[in-house]
Amino acid sequence: MSQFTNEDEAMIQSMLRQLLQSVKEKITGAPSVECAEEILLHLEETDENFHNYEFVKYLRQYINNTLGSVIEEESEKCTSAQNQSEVSGYDTLVQHVTKKTRESMQLTTEEELKNKLTTIRTDLLSQAQIFPSNGFTFFLLKNLSGYREMMHALKNVMMVVVESLINKFEEDRMCNKEVDSKTKKKCQSDYYTDNCSDSDSSFNHVNAFSLSESYTFMSQEQLQLLVEKLDPIQPKEVRQEALQTLCLAPPTDVLNSECWPNLRKHLTMSLSDPDAIFSEKILRFYAKTFSSSPFNMTREVYTSLAQHLEFYFLSGEYSLGLSSGLDVSNADINHILKKVRLLNEYQKEAPSSWIRYPEKYMEEIVESTLSLLSVKHDPNHPASPDFLSPIYFLALLDIKAIWFKKWMHAHYSRTVILRLLEKKYKSLINAAVQQCLDYFEFCKTAVSKTSRANDFSQQHSNNEQKCFYTGSELQYIYFVHSLCLLGRLLIYKQGRNLFPVQLKTKKDCISLTDLLVLFTQLIYYSPSYSKAALTAHTDNYSPASLVMEILQVFCDQTGCAADCLYTDAVMDALLDPLRSLLNGTEVYINCLETTLIDVADILARIAAAEDGLSVLLYGGNKNSAKENSSTAVHVIVQFTKKLLHDDISLLSGSELLQVVKGAFIFVCRQMYRTCEGLQMLIPYGLHESIGEAWKKANLLSERVPTPVAGAGSTSSISVDSKNVLLWEETLLDALVNFSATPKGLFLLHSTGAMSDCVSFMFNSLSKNLQTNECEEFGNEVIVAQMATTPTAALALQSSEQISILGFIKAFVTELWALLECGKDDVRITQPKSTPVDPIDQSCQKFFLYLINLLTYPAVFELLSKQDIPNKPVYSHREVPTDIISIIDRIIILNSEAKIHSLFNYEQSHVFGLRLLNVLCCELNTLLLLEAQYKVSQVLLTAQEENVTETSEGPGDFIVDSLSVERNHVLVRINLIGGPQERILPLRGLDKGSDPYPWPMFSSFPLPKCYLAEVPRKTEFRQDKDLEKLLSILKNPGEQTEWAEICRRQFCKIMKARPEIFSGTILAELIQKFVLHLSESRSNCYFSMGSYEATDADVKKESLSSVQQLGIEMTVRYGKYLNLLKEHAENELCFVLMNCEQFLKQQQRTVVSSLRCLQGRYAGYDWFASSAFLIMSGDGKKTLTFLQQFSRLLVSAFLWVPRLHMSMHLPITTVESGIHPVYFCSAHHIEMLLKAELPLVFSAFHMSGFSPSQICLQWITQCFWNYMDWSEICHYIATCIFLGPDYQVYMCISVFRHLQQDILKHTEAQDLQVFLKEEALHGFRVTDYLEYMESLEVIYRPVLLKDMRNITVQNR
Repeated sequence: MSQFTNEDEAMIQSMLRQLLQSVKEKITGAPSVECAEEILLHLEETDENFHNYEFVKYLRQYINNTLGSVIEEESEKCTSAQNQSEVSGYDTLVQHVTKKTRESMQLTTEEELKNKLTTIRTDLLSQAQIFPSNGFTFFLLKNLSGYREMMHALKNVMMVVVESLINKFEEDRMCNKEVDSKTKKKCQSDYYTDNCSDSDSSFNHVNAFSLSESYTFMSQEQLQLLVEKLDPIQPKEVRQEALQTLCLAPPTDVLNSECWPNLRKHLTMSLSDPDAIFSEKILRFYAKTFSSSPFNMTREVYTSLAQHLEFYFLSGEYSLGLSSGLDVSNADINHILKKVRLLNEYQKEAPSSWIRYPEKYMEEIVESTLSLLSVKHDPNHPASPDFLSPIYFLALLDIKAIWFKKWMHAHYSRTVILRLLEKKYKSLINAAVQQCLDYFEFCKTAVSKTSRANDFSQQHSNNEQKCFYTGSELQYIYFVHSLCLLGRLLIYKQGRNLFPVQLKTKKDCISLTDLLVLFTQLIYYSPSYSKAALTAHTDNYSPASLVMEILQVFCDQTGCAADCLYTDAVMDALLDPLRSLLNGTEVYINCLETTLIDVADILARIAAAEDGLSVLLYGGNKNSAKENSSTAVHVIVQFTKKLLHDDISLLSGSELLQVVKGAFIFVCRQMYRTCEGLQMLIPYGLHESIGEAWKKANLLSERVPTPVAGAGSTSSISVDSKNVLLWEETLLDALVNFSATPKGLFLLHSTGAMSDCVSFMFNSLSKNLQTNECEEFGNEVIVAQMATTPTAALALQSSEQISILGFIKAFVTELWALLECGKDDVRITQPKSTPVDPIDQSCQKFFLYLINLLTYPAVFELLSKQDIPNKPVYSHREVPTDIISIIDRIIILNSEAKIHSLFNYEQSHVFGLRLLNVLCCELNTLLLLEAQYKVSQVLLTAQEENVTETSEGPGDFIVDSLSVERNHVLVRINLIGGPQERILPLRGLDKGSDPYPWPMFSSFPLPKCYLAEVPRKTEFRQDKDLEKLLSILKNPGEQTEWAEICRRQFCKIMKARPEIFSGTILAELIQKFVLHLSESRSNCYFSMGSYEATDADVKKESLSSVQQLGIEMTVRYGKYLNLLKEHAENELCFVLMNCEQFLKQQQRTVVSSLRCLQGRYAGYDWFASSAFLIMSGDGKKTLTFLQQFSRLLVSAFLWVPRLHMSMHLPITTVESGIHPVYFCSAHHIEMLLKAELPLVFSAFHMSGFSPSQICLQWITQCFWNYMDWSEICHYIATCIFLGPDYQVYMCISVFRHLQQDILKHTEAQDLQVFLKEEALHGFRVTDYLEYMESLEVIYRPVLLKDMRNITVQNR
């Protein structure tokens, strides 16, 4: 730094005087010298004209002229050193500068200080991009009176600044070191990108290029002069000097100048300069522009670079060909890669900002890119086939087309790209498709010759740097890029609309389906892997892995999957290797096991979607599919069975055989978890094959030694043992999932693995294992299904299943901990909040779980003949461990000892009463609890004790939460009737003077206010349609279609005047209709022996306590309806005992541990009681009707006790204890519900509740308490006249009626409670008769076929 001349001093003083004059007002207004100094120090922040002051311009220009060349030279040295890895570890550039800074304290000469400042400035700006602070700038301004003082102050300030930065660098070094190491590893592994280019070419690494940013301000005249100097006709030295100056100027100033168009033209031309250093400096300017300028400016730089590359590739000087390969170490090629790399980096960054600018800016970038990538030689050009086009370079740098993925992400840019591709650049898509076709043909040829296809990713799976790429490797890289580009394109509807495409090498167009078939076939011809490669989770570029990524994304996109995958052609392509293996034909596949695993993965994902499952089951056209057609489901299940039987010779002895088996079992599992899927799989007996495989695995697992603590577990035997146990669990899991549907649960019982499956399922639940992501619901629905059958209920309480008992114990213990307290003392740091709801939110989950679990079959198996403990003393530490203990401790509180044992008596007892209320909605459960535990008397006694004490004796009832709950339960369990026949008291208090207007009671009978007024009976004899129906029934004559005529006439009357079907008219109609059907051999489904009821035979039979209570309840209800007279109980006893007697003649003798099979029917006969009421209490007429009715198929589904241990059923069905109403009617209810009311079906599964459970409850008790008597009569008459399948349609109609309520209560998380407690308000059979008829047209063939097959041995 030379000395100042007199002229310089005068000029500086003048400029400084001008500056001070401009800020005079600010300084003079300061209250003190310190404040004035503070104003000057922050002048750059407060004065918008700061950079326009002549002194500031002069000072910045002077610093640049003095230090600029040194900065540039040092920048190149630093960049070069970093690229060549000369600086590494701790000895980085930061430490290098730090060392020199400390030595600078000993320097005194101006030259040494200048050199030191250069080094410091280089380091500071390159590492932190810091411009000298405002304080430093104005410190210079204040000390210009003497140069020596300025230099001394400069040195002191810089020492402080550098020391501060040194400390910060030291603090950040450890953190940055870790980040740098990760970055270095990433760069090494991504050899397709980083090893082919210099980091200088990336605008993300342009710290060195922006060292002099904002240091030079140029006028328009100066910029114009630069443009003239950069003209290619100028001498090299002039251009270099001008370019050097340009690099020091702010890019925004350059791009905003009037001379930018000419400058852009010169720069574009200069990029082709033979001097690599000169063109690289232009790239640095471009990179600097990209990193520091807004998008509306950088687009011009980008399009300039793209156009240059396009012209270059089309010029005669470019002559690279594919056959020669690509040597990236060659200086010319490396220079091209730097340019493409700069474009690619900008491509990835631009989408984050271009939405803020006009669309035309973004369109310019997109079009220039597509134009560049579409460059190709004229077909007549001799080098055309061998032309190494720009897209090869881009693919080499961005092999997975990340740039295209980012561009297609937003609708804003995607629309433009797809429009341009369709109108101008469809050749780019054609070329990508052609590249995929070419690679497929190459692989197919290689595989057919029993050789391995060249797998680029496997050859270079290590991290070695690669400098030369052969032609075949470049072709493979382009193939990967094309595959990823097409995979992203097809995700979007507009992208799929670009197909079909016409290729020059193909006569026919390539459709979207053709392309997906090609993708699928690429899975088969993927190069084989070693076992180690399969287990390694490294990123590779094999065709199979790439296609799998694409297809997995397609499966997750509903619209994309429908257009791309759900076609017969794609399904055939996926199943092609399976068909070949089934037929025993030769298979040309490199790695069979991995191919099959990949195919199974895609099939499982397809099966997890509703539309995909439909394609697998019925093919592309569901309506035209036939059961015996060769749809995907048939191929898959046949192949899976062969796998399970080890009948695939090519896979015998494979180490991955069990993995392949598990993968295809999972595909089948996705199908048989649904009702429609199971229907298709039943003929193949897959459950039997899986059951046999489990039995073999179970025998092997029993030989596995018990693990010993401290013993080694690395031996091969230990690994084999783990594989055996894992295989057994896989099979058990597959069997458990059969119970997701009613019929599947029935099939599961036939495998003999029910107890083990229940044990496995509850063990999984206790471990909180999550279900697979492909499954739409968890194990809660399976629990609800299992609880509906006595077999699973027996497994719950089997003494052999210790793990299950452990689950129930853990469940009850956790519930008790929430209601009361844990078994052990737990230190309480925070008191529990007082519940505000009747059932606290923390207990709601357990409440619903108990409702799911305690259906009548489960209750009967768990509680039948079980006495309440009723201990004299209960300890506070005594925790219930089973269901009977829960009933004893929080429901039947009939002693002071039980009450005093509860910490939270009111909360726990309300929980118990709410649970009792839901359980008693199932009338059979109510009768069992009443017969065994006298729950009504217990509640009445509690009400009697809950009164105020007065001097005159007992006073009024105390109204509290418990008395209100007990009052509601008492009315519910002692009053039968539909929504308009009984009035249930509310369980809440009203505002006002009378908060609880409902009368309480402590003895029977109930107050009359709970009984609704019964409508008067009316007879409708004078009706032409009714008379016509009666005449047809009285004189069927020779009419072959008389039954169908009766049905049509019945429907006509039901739609017009449904109230006619009641009382004696209904009794007469169904009697005569059933009589004529039972006399026709073709209409009789069951054979019947002769039976005549006699008092002598009847007296030998005694009614159970449950039946006696049921008779009392029926008679009470009949008298309320004015249907029965005195002595009706004897008549009903006569009917029930004779029914039991003549049905017993058709029963088998079964030896079973199930309590429901150890004698008479476990519940009450609600259908016989309904028939008794329809016949107005005439016992003989009722018995005659039931005997005739029992010959018809409809009796199997309306009259549940009809098939109790019946000889008409296969022995396996009888031993299961599962009624046809469950595995047939309820199964089809779920199947139709999913098809007709998908929202309701989803609501059930979201609630963890099964539709079959509530439907079985409705059907078993003939809708008593859910419908009014008139609707119950219509339900029975409809099923008798129109067929047993109308029972299914009736339940679907009920769900349709309740759809909005079901959705609302699903959201409230109390769907189970709502469906069990609430009557069917507003439901009328006649309103839904037309809807049921429409269901009949669609589903009757399947339903009736299945119903008629209940006597057939199920596979």
